[in-house]
Amino acid sequence: MEAMKPLRYDYTGSLLSEHGISTEDLERLAPRLEEARREVLDDVALWRSGETPPVEKQPLDAGFFELPERLLEQHAQSPESSELGRILQTAERLREQVDRVVVLGIGGSYMGARALCEALCHPYHNEQTRQQRQGRPRLYFEGNNVDNDFAQALLDLLHTPGDTETENKTGTPRHDVERSWGIIVISKSGGTLETATALRIFLRALERSGRSEDVARLVVPVTGKTGRLRQLANALGCQDVFDIPDGVGGRFSIFTAVGLLPAAVLGIDIVRLLEGAAAMNRRFRQSAFADNPVLQYVGVGHLMEQLRGATIRVLSVWSKGLEAAGLWYDQLLAESLGKQEQGATPLTVVNTRDLHSRGQQHQQGRRDKLITNLIVDTWRRDPLAIGTRPTDEDQLNALAEVTLPEIMAAAVAGTNRAYLEDQRPTTDLHLPALDESSLGQWFQMMMLATVVEGRLIGINPYGQPGVEAYKRHMNEFLKRR
Repeated sequence: MEAMKPLRYDYTGSLLSEHGISTEDLERLAPRLEEARREVLDDVALWRSGETPPVEKQPLDAGFFELPERLLEQHAQSPESSELGRILQTAERLREQVDRVVVLGIGGSYMGARALCEALCHPYHNEQTRQQRQGRPRLYFEGNNVDNDFAQALLDLLHTPGDTETENKTGTPRHDVERSWGIIVISKSGGTLETATALRIFLRALERSGRSEDVARLVVPVTGKTGRLRQLANALGCQDVFDIPDGVGGRFSIFTAVGLLPAAVLGIDIVRLLEGAAAMNRRFRQSAFADNPVLQYVGVGHLMEQLRGATIRVLSVWSKGLEAAGLWYDQLLAESLGKQEQGATPLTVVNTRDLHSRGQQHQQGRRDKLITNLIVDTWRRDPLAIGTRPTDEDQLNALAEVTLPEIMAAAVAGTNRAYLEDQRPTTDLHLPALDESSLGQWFQMMMLATVVEGRLIGINPYGQPGVEAYKRHMNEFLKRR
């Protein structure tokens, strides 16, 4: 197996004399960063001990940190009976039995899975034939909103009238698998209204499709050990049910069955994903500031906010496949640190697309932004050249041998140069490739950076008390109807 290439963070673009920070600023902050790292590791030890944390640290959902190593170790010892083994077996079963899977969940219960699928699968996965997909099901996400028309549209897509047809429109017999669909429903409590209502609706559609006796094998809940969804899973007699571990909050759950099961269904190498996360854990634990991207990222972001008023953190992803990863990070940062009137505002942009929409503001608007470029160093596909045309109306023949990756690299360099000339701070996060080990490193890095910054500024990065207010009032209004 090819050796894992490390993720690289380059913050030199933020070292600007007037509008950025200095190496001296970082050196002065270093002792506080080290203290925050020790506190995060102490939190992990406290959570592992099972002791009740002090009030100011409640909730303490530090269980995400050691998940990658624990899952890998269990899988190495018991490949079939381990949690990872069960996830892989269920994924294989679903691939064999259905051609479409609907993932129901909201927030952290779906954003990680969506990020993994968009980054690591064929961009038009759902449009491919089953053969092109190598038997991997199409995947759809619902239960993340209460949009009537979108829910109806997905039901239209899933509907196979009476499910008694044996021929498609061309008169060709269809295999049952190609008409079958299943549900992965993700909710720790089962009480989140958006997901619960979607499950009621889609479960009814599944039961009416003529396969009600198969619901137990076609519905796979991922939930807490107790709660409404667990009760429903028991009532349905679901063949496979996966736990969301205690001490792991929704936005930190990507390396549980929440993210791993949908990824495995699509054939994503979840072992390599966890190995990447474990590698980032080692760097975080062992490396000094000079080779510790977690501490570097926190230090630069914190100083830019405190010294330069950069309260907006722009994650500029230079791959369309990383947009959902950026949205995952938006939730992670916003819910973790947006408390006590603190916390930077996250914003994801996709370039070069958004250079033609937000670029003007980032270049010449308010100086309240730190731009972090998320760059893919190696593309999966062979480079696509511009090519020639006999008449050259567009005058591109001079660039005929230039490839899209070369244009993208020039766009990154040109944009950074433009920002530098206008004293706009930037940093670069380099993914070695758009693959499992690189993304495993990145997801774990961002979760660690978020909890480190929380401890640095005196904010508990766990829990989301503000989110509960809208749920309470929404239910109040519903009860009045």
